Amino acid sequence: MKRWNGWGDDAIEFALNDDALAFLGERLGPGTAGAETSHADACARIGASRLPPHPLIDTSAAARLANALGQSLPDWLRLRYGKIDTAPDGVAYPESGEEVRELLDFAALCGAIVIPYGGGTSVAGHVGVDAGPKPVLTINLTRMRAMIDLDKDAQLATFGAGVLGPDLEAQLRAFGYTLGHFPQSFEYSTLGGWVVTRSSGQQSLRYGRIEQLFAGGRVETPAGTFDLPTFPASAAGTDLREMVLGSEGRLGILTEATVRISRLPQYEAFHAVFFPSWDAAAGATRELAQARLPLSMLRLSNPLETLTMLTLAGHKRLIGALETWLRWRGCADGKCMLMIGASGSAANAKHALRAALRIARAGGGVHVGRTMGDKWKQNRFRNVYLRNAAWQHGYAIDTVETAVDWPGVTPMMHALEDAAAQAMASCGERVHAYTHLSHLYAQGASVYTTFVYRLSGSYEEDLQRWRRLKGAVSEAIVVNGGTISHQHGVGADHAPYLASEKGLLGMGAMRTLFRHFDPDGRMNPGKLVSP
Repeated sequence: MKRWNGWGDDAIEFALNDDALAFLGERLGPGTAGAETSHADACARIGASRLPPHPLIDTSAAARLANALGQSLPDWLRLRYGKIDTAPDGVAYPESGEEVRELLDFAALCGAIVIPYGGGTSVAGHVGVDAGPKPVLTINLTRMRAMIDLDKDAQLATFGAGVLGPDLEAQLRAFGYTLGHFPQSFEYSTLGGWVVTRSSGQQSLRYGRIEQLFAGGRVETPAGTFDLPTFPASAAGTDLREMVLGSEGRLGILTEATVRISRLPQYEAFHAVFFPSWDAAAGATRELAQARLPLSMLRLSNPLETLTMLTLAGHKRLIGALETWLRWRGCADGKCMLMIGASGSAANAKHALRAALRIARAGGGVHVGRTMGDKWKQNRFRNVYLRNAAWQHGYAIDTVETAVDWPGVTPMMHALEDAAAQAMASCGERVHAYTHLSHLYAQGASVYTTFVYRLSGSYEEDLQRWRRLKGAVSEAIVVNGGTISHQHGVGADHAPYLASEKGLLGMGAMRTLFRHFDPDGRMNPGKLVSP
């Protein structure tokens, strides 16, 4: 069963081993697990619904609580401490575009705000409910999960937008295809959510980000139905898909999405390479990205993330032997790990891997084979469960991500980690901050930083710590010329920083666009842009 106040399936545990806990204790001090609100008590805090009855709408406290929040740290704080001061007044689970249309018309009649909801995996405040006088209807799309059409000649597949990642891949796999979009939230996020937040999967180097995969679809808006036909390419004015990509529920609800699919890879492998320093690793990784080899993934960890991953891995004797051998090869305390993946036909993938490893070795890399790569693939969707384990021991884990051109990658990494350290120092605390480059481009890279710090046991204090941290690192992104989001979207948490990136004309253009499709401003207000 899905956890009501944490990540994922409540039957899955990804425990911190004794060495990992000692590592965190040494760097941050001992954590203290606080008391948590029970599900029954949280439900009891949900007030009476303000919506009139409707056969498609569930107004029970349990349904409203389950659809009230996402997975951001403020969302966790509210759930864990029982600060459920706002929730939707009702939740609908439509099974067709016609039912979505009916629900939007109902919302218009009763003056309700509408919040689209998929897998609830947002870490940027996309689905939260603001306090206000209007009733709130959340429309959960996860029953709209069927494959509607498969065009093998054009390699296009159309799905209900509420399909979850594993279900989508299973339906495609039955015919020998894959979408190849694997964000870390894959198991619980939806196709529609990927599109409207401009998601990026772990193997985007081969398959592309969601904007390359999204070919067309259908959106139900307050102003009417918006159809997006599919073309291999078009020079006919503005690409209307771009109005939907990244729209975050502000113009309507994506009900169907047609995506570009690929044949299942005949061969897939992930190899680990260690470099003696960050400068050597970043230089070789940039060269790999600019060589445009047909790889599926490049993922570079900085020294502290490399150390953290090796500590969390367990298997102390094997990791110790690896460290000894790497030290003998010149990769000691400042070493960085690069993961290289290739997918496709056996001949092409193996050729790409050989070429990539030649470049890596020329840059000082030490190839250690695919054992660590196989382990990474095995746990690629499980590492996020560490958030649950850390909380149980009194630690919070949060992340921030951006993208910047190559000259700014290393300065951005240092700026984010330094800003976090200063923000937590102002609270009298330390932070364990580490970074990886998760998506690589010829032009630049995404910079993805993780922060681990102690919880106080007080909702107000923990929220204040998060606000200082989030504000400091977001300001660092803006000052250092990065995008406020490479793959997590904007939501409410990143909205204050969007104008620095888009400018006054850009912000005005988005507001005008949303007002055209949603003249009454009832679609997910407060997210992405202010009215």
